[in-house]
Amino acid sequence: MAWLKLQVPARRIQARIDWAGIALLTLSISAIVLAATWAGSTYAWGSWQILSLGAAAIVGLALFVQVEKRAGEPLLPLSVFTGHRNYPLAMILLLAAGVVMFGAGLYLPLFQQTVQGASATDSGLLMLPMMIPVVIVSTVAGKVMSATGKYKVFPVVGTLFLTAGTGLLATMDAHTSSLVTSFSMVLVGIGLGFTLQMAGTIAQNSVSLRDMGAAMSSVNLFRTLGGSLGVAVFGSLFTRAVQPHLPADAETDPNALRDLPAGAKDAYLGAFATGTSHIFLTAAILCALAFVAAVFVIEVPLKKAGPPVPTGTTEVSGTAKASPAVTAG
Repeated sequence: MAWLKLQVPARRIQARIDWAGIALLTLSISAIVLAATWAGSTYAWGSWQILSLGAAAIVGLALFVQVEKRAGEPLLPLSVFTGHRNYPLAMILLLAAGVVMFGAGLYLPLFQQTVQGASATDSGLLMLPMMIPVVIVSTVAGKVMSATGKYKVFPVVGTLFLTAGTGLLATMDAHTSSLVTSFSMVLVGIGLGFTLQMAGTIAQNSVSLRDMGAAMSSVNLFRTLGGSLGVAVFGSLFTRAVQPHLPADAETDPNALRDLPAGAKDAYLGAFATGTSHIFLTAAILCALAFVAAVFVIEVPLKKAGPPVPTGTTEVSGTAKASPAVTAG
């Protein structure tokens, strides 16, 4: 229906694709994610594999910056980072929110199944205390922002909720009840609702219209990259805490763990809770840094978009009025 009926004025232009920028950014991101995934689990942090990936990421990013400076139509214009301080601050907020969202979505159900004894179906339903507030809070915050034009308070409050929620999740142990976990998840959901949407708005509001496409695509990039890095680092922390307490022939499936001897099972569940605690302690520290970034956001007027003013009219206080010359004609 949109293809048949939507008529949008468009002007075709010849664009030059930044192939070098695409290749270098792909290389750098791949090296970063692989290093975060393998370090501490598959390879030691000081192994040549991890050090080589780190060097490849650094060199790739340095070359990427040089290429983007010279490119006629850069993949990611560096001006979006240097033009206004709100944009890099928004990227920090998105990284933190992405880390928490993906990390909680992966490790909280595992904790609920393994330590709290929930089934796979129940552990999915038990994520609702985090997901429902995201929808409600983001909707309310969006309406308030549209009505008042104010938005800085939302990421500040949101990162406070994220820090508090992940901090409480970091205190979980083998005896933590589902009710306590759900309360912490509500705080995390409120924080995500305030932070995710507003970080995108801050980024969009801090760049020129020419760079809007690159800016908004990088919003998705940083949010997804934050999630990928968070899951990778969390996996390394979790494995280091749990692996020594798991018998060599045992499986990590929650159903298989029921067959472990009582002593081995208690040790494993304690290690599982410790690994989960380390994950959310790391997330809480990152959210605290994101709170500092939110404090430094400058609130500037929201950009307004609307239809172009017809030829022969003048725009007065947001409304188009016919000019005398046109009326006389």
